[in-house]
Amino acid sequence: MNYRRLGRTGLKVSEISLGSWTTYGGSVDNTDAIAIVRKAFDLGINLFDTADVYVRGAAESVLGEALHVLPREQIVIATKCMGRVWDGPLGAGLSRKHIFDALDQSLKRLRTDYVDLYQLHAPDKDTPLEETLRAFEDLVRSGKVRYVGYSNYNRSAPLDRKVLEHQKLKGYDVMVSSQPRWNLLDRQVETGHAALCKKWGVGMIVYSPLAQGVLTNKYAGMAKPEGTRATSKFGHFLEAEKALTPENVAKSERFAVWAAQHGGGTPAQLALAWVLKHDVVSSAIIGATRIAQLEENLKASELKVSAADWKRAEAAVAGRGTKLRAGAKAKAASGKRRRPAR
Repeated sequence: MNYRRLGRTGLKVSEISLGSWTTYGGSVDNTDAIAIVRKAFDLGINLFDTADVYVRGAAESVLGEALHVLPREQIVIATKCMGRVWDGPLGAGLSRKHIFDALDQSLKRLRTDYVDLYQLHAPDKDTPLEETLRAFEDLVRSGKVRYVGYSNYNRSAPLDRKVLEHQKLKGYDVMVSSQPRWNLLDRQVETGHAALCKKWGVGMIVYSPLAQGVLTNKYAGMAKPEGTRATSKFGHFLEAEKALTPENVAKSERFAVWAAQHGGGTPAQLALAWVLKHDVVSSAIIGATRIAQLEENLKASELKVSAADWKRAEAAVAGRGTKLRAGAKAKAASGKRRRPAR
């Protein structure tokens, strides 16, 4: 495993991290989930990302059960707040009260007395920015939170910049991380957010580097194989985030053909490696429903791809570029049932 600094900090995190969205506490049996998390630690992963809203706290509970027997000083636990985790008018948002109460509940589920990285999960239009950021600052000063970050603020620009400027102006701890969606099918961060992070020393912890599995090419031809997210109770996320569309499936098919021609890894491994090639990225979050899947995805750290080949890959996804060698399509099709997730 390779390790990178989390933005401008001295904190070293594994360049591939393990997430728990829809999986732990959800689609994966708890016993299996615990085994996967502990295996991930054995393989060098030290950053574990979750959120209180994931299956309304169940993901945090399973992660807490998995991690509590491991050495706390060797683990970086990241969680988030904002989404609805209990009923009523106080069960969501970024008010001071909700943030404090949500963190206390997260700490109990995670079986720890502090979190290494506490993140705003998304903006809250009903709460003044000053109230939210002052609450985060006070949590850092209390010792319950070591670092602060935000997620999905890239889609509310220029709010992503205003958060950083406000924290600096007030003398607060400034966000050390941003967690956006970034993959070969969704490159919205390249329009300005990635540059903002680089300027401010904010490390990007990228989610959905495989576009919820679409980039593995398992949905080729718009098929929905049994056992995939598309056939689970979480399948609506594929539609809500516009991941599983005819256009994206076609792009993924072309990427799989390029991967077969390149001969240097599976589509999943190469899609992860593409995200990791960006120096503003501190870590890419993967999901894993099986240990074999975890081990397969971690091989992305070993891949070496030239800048010229990456240009060919991007051109293939966009539907332009060089002709493909004979047999590449057949080879890509034969591997489309691989199932690395997210």
